[in-house]
Order: sequence, then C-alpha cells, then structure tokens
Amino acid sequence: MAWRSLAAVDFLYPVLYEPAGIGEHIDNFGPKNRYKRGFEQTSRVEREALFAAIARSIRNHGRGLESLSYRGPDGNALALLRAPEMVHLRDVARLVHSLEIAGLLALALLAFQIVVLRRQERRLPGAGRMLGVTALGVAGVAALVTAFGPRKVFYALHEVIFPADHQWFFYYQDSLMSTMMKAPFLFGYIAVALVALALLYLWLLFGVAAWATGRPLSRSRNAPG
Repeated sequence: MAWRSLAAVDFLYPVLYEPAGIGEHIDNFGPKNRYKRGFEQTSRVEREALFAAIARSIRNHGRGLESLSYRGPDGNALALLRAPEMVHLRDVARLVHSLEIAGLLALALLAFQIVVLRRQERRLPGAGRMLGVTALGVAGVAALVTAFGPRKVFYALHEVIFPADHQWFFYYQDSLMSTMMKAPFLFGYIAVALVALALLYLWLLFGVAAWATGRPLSRSRNAPG
C-alpha cells in the first residue's frame, strides 16, 4: 500500500529534486557521460517526466523502456537507456511484481486471521500497542543498517537478489539512469518515506483489526435453540 501510494506521486522525485541536489548532480556528471551526450541540457520538466516514465515501466513489467528518449543538443531524440540498464530495470520490475503479490497475500492473511480470532472470541491489543512493538522492530533494523553502513547493505542486497551475470552497479559516467536518480542517495530518501508511510498504514490496519476483534459477536450466534 505504501509502495503504490508513493508510485502515484512518482516516488516524490519532483519534491526531492532540489533537496537531494539532483539538478546539480546532472549538471556535473551529464557532460562526463561516455555513451550519451547533452543530457545536462535537458530541463527539469523533461527529467521529471523521464523518471515518471521509468517508474511506470517498472510497474508495467518493464515495458516501454526501450522507447524512452530525450532531446540532444541538435534537437534529435536520443535513447535514454543502454541495454545493461534496461536489463537491470526489468529485473527490478520482476522483483517489484513479486513483492506486490506478497503484499496482497499478506493483506488476505490478515483478513483471514481477523475472522479466526473473532470466531475464537480472542481480542487483539490496541493499535497503538501493536504499532509500538512494530516500530521497535523497525528501529532495530534501522540501527543494524546504520551500523553496517546503508551503502554496504544496499550493495549486499543487490548481490543477493539479482542474477550474478546481470549488471546492477553503474558509474555515473556510464549511466544516465544512475545520474538522473543520483543513485543510491535518492533511494535513501525514498526508503525513509516508504517506511514512514508503511507505519501509518500499519497503524490503520492494526486499528481495523483491533476494532473487528473487539466487537461483540451477534446475539443470534449465542441464542439458545
């Protein structure tokens, strides 16, 4: 739910553009790209549109990546992505699809658990208490990530998740994708927003679950006869 909500606003790319220093980053590394030229001359509007198109493509199983382009210095359309970048983004699309299915299954499991608890007349703790326990777990994970180093954890996860023969690390001088996203720094901002929004949704779900299990069962069920 948090992922879908952020996807609807392009993962806050337009909001984070200035705080994350993306414009200056593109101005610095755009001219240094070894494969593409002129990207530093694109407008902020064009860059935001390209990011939004990549985000949509990832949610659409990677379709349309090969058609993404920007206007070069001479006004001609130039392909934004190289083949290794498209392979990586399709890997990401498959991962996202799997995680979204897992999320839907988790919601279905939550609904099933609520039904079972109601039938057993067992009540859940309040939403605040359940969220507090969850927040402690999230804080523990955040502490571990901080201790090991966010960048090291980010790279280690990539090594575990993606195929060994698929490139996932791209130097800014080789990739407009990495340059326009200021990867992996932008992902840190997005991760914070994702966790905060997920905790909000969890609080709402916990509230619904606590309310549903705390409601008295209908009298007809316990009536004699």
